Amino acid sequence: MYTLYIREIRNFLTSLVGYVAIIVFLSLIGLFLWVINTETTGMNILENGFASIDPLFAIAPWVYLFLIPAITMRSFSEEKKSGTIELLFTRPLSDLQIILAKYFAGVTLVIISLLPTLLYYYTVHQLGFPKGNIDTGGMWGSYFGLAFLGAGFVSIGIFCSSVSENQVISFILSMMLCYLAYFGFDFLGNAALMGSFDAVIIKMGINEHYMSMSRGVIDTRDLIYFVSLIAVFVLLTKLVLEKRKW
Repeated sequence: MYTLYIREIRNFLTSLVGYVAIIVFLSLIGLFLWVINTETTGMNILENGFASIDPLFAIAPWVYLFLIPAITMRSFSEEKKSGTIELLFTRPLSDLQIILAKYFAGVTLVIISLLPTLLYYYTVHQLGFPKGNIDTGGMWGSYFGLAFLGAGFVSIGIFCSSVSENQVISFILSMMLCYLAYFGFDFLGNAALMGSFDAVIIKMGINEHYMSMSRGVIDTRDLIYFVSLIAVFVLLTKLVLEKRKW
C-alpha cells in the first residue's frame, strides 16, 4: 500500500499536469489576495488594511473546484485506459487498500499545494501593526477546515475517476459533484421549499460545515460530517471497482 501511495505521488509530480495545477492554484489565490483590485468583494489584503488572511479561505474552495478534479482525474481513469488496472488488482492488496493509497496520495498533494500559502501568513504577520497582530489560532483552525474540505473533494474525485476511463469526463463529473456538494444543498435550503426541513438540508452541504470550521472553531459535528462524507465516497468507489467481479 505504501509503495502504491509513493508511486501515485511520484507520477503526479513527474507530470506536467501536476505542476500546472499547483502553479495555477497558487497564482490565482496570489492574484486575488495581493494584486487584483477587489474593492467590492474585499478580497485584497492590502486594500482591506486588516492583518488577516481570511480572504484565502473564501477563495480557496472555488479554486479547489478545479484543482482537485485535476489531481484525481487520473487515479483510476488512466489505469483503465492503459489497461494497467488489471495488473494493479493482481497485487497482494485489497480493493480498499488500493483506493486508500490513491486517496491519501491525493490528500498529500492537496496539502503540498497548501504549504506555500503559509508565506501569505508570514507576510501579513510581518506587515501587521504592531508586528504579529494576527489571529494565529483562528488561522490554524481555518487551515484545518480547508484541509478537511480538500480531503472531502479528493474522495469525490477518486470516485468520479473510478466511473470512467476518460480523464476529461472524470474531471468534469468531479467538478460538478464537488460544486453540488458544496453549494447545491445551500441553494435548495435557501429556496424554502421544504419548510422546517430547510435548515436540515443546508446542514447536509459541505459549505455549512466548512464555514463553521473556517471561523477557527473545531466542532465534533463538523469532523463527523467530513469523515462520513469521505467514507461514503470511498465506499462508493469500492462498489464501482467490485463490479468487475460480477
